[in-house]
Amino acid sequence: MFREPIGVVGLITPWNYPLLMVSWKVAPALAAGYTAILKSSELKFVTCVELVEVCKEVGLPSGFLNILTRLGPEAGAPLTSHPHVEKLAFTRSSATRSKIITATVQLKHVASFTLWRMSYSCI
Repeated sequence: MFREPIGVVGLITPWNYPLLMVSWKVAPALAAGYTAILKSSELKFVTCVELVEVCKEVGLPSGFLNILTRLGPEAGAPLTSHPHVEKLAFTRSSATRSKIITATVQLKHVASFTLWRMSYSCI
């Protein structure tokens, strides 16, 4: 079996449990060798900014973990439709999930969704 990092992954997290949700997405992505772009909730982004700072302090190279703090249409939409983002991980909101599915199917990228304690994958 041959395993190779995908490259750039987009991680979109909800407002509730900001550190827990972010760490569930960021830790596996970085451990697998991906470069991560984290789109945090515009309501709870300070926790994510602090996490990025801690990662820099412990020696994570610059550019491996990046953060977007704008509203969904301003940051999330371009992230989901960017051709260099090879995988997306998203938690919550069925309406947004439908938009992400449309964007990833057109680009033939991988997406995973966590909704109400169930996880769905779309390849």
